[in-house]
Amino acid sequence: MAASFATKPTLQGDLVTLRPFEPSDLPTMAAAIADPEVGRLTGSYNSSAELGSGGSVIDDELRGWYLSRGEQVDRLDLAVVDRAAGGCVGEVVLNQYDEGSSSCNFRTLLGQGGRGRGLGTEAARLIVGYGFDDLGLHRISLEVYDFNPRARRAYEKVGFVAEGRLRDALRFDGEWIDATVMSMLSTDPRP
Repeated sequence: MAASFATKPTLQGDLVTLRPFEPSDLPTMAAAIADPEVGRLTGSYNSSAELGSGGSVIDDELRGWYLSRGEQVDRLDLAVVDRAAGGCVGEVVLNQYDEGSSSCNFRTLLGQGGRGRGLGTEAARLIVGYGFDDLGLHRISLEVYDFNPRARRAYEKVGFVAEGRLRDALRFDGEWIDATVMSMLSTDPRP
């Protein structure tokens, strides 16, 4: 069965709601993208000097990107909403879909307001469950840099398993950083 990413669901957890992006989410996403820690942990920059250089401006490109996510039929981008506070704290994404292998990539980005409270772990569980149970995916994979152990622990809590190392995957501040490839199969136990 081929996955259909055309449907953009709303998924409810105890801590978070995952839903399609709304215009009110743009300030949070602009701030998260401009956050130096997000830039470093996602490998978006190659040096400390570059971190935070983008500013948290909501320009036409950012607005166009997030407000067009609902129209994409080859990927699923959802806002992560903190149920207690009621606001967007980041995003979860299933992308790079390979129909022949029934697999895709997973990535997430949480701004400062979404860290350290289990929101990311629950958001990952929700979207991975949707990927397997509703989209019929067989494999979901991701890469995590070695300088992001907090994310790796969260992925392990969801059920992702380390399956390989990408040596010298990123050069940051003149040092080479490895990344770990992790995956989860539809047949794997879900903690």
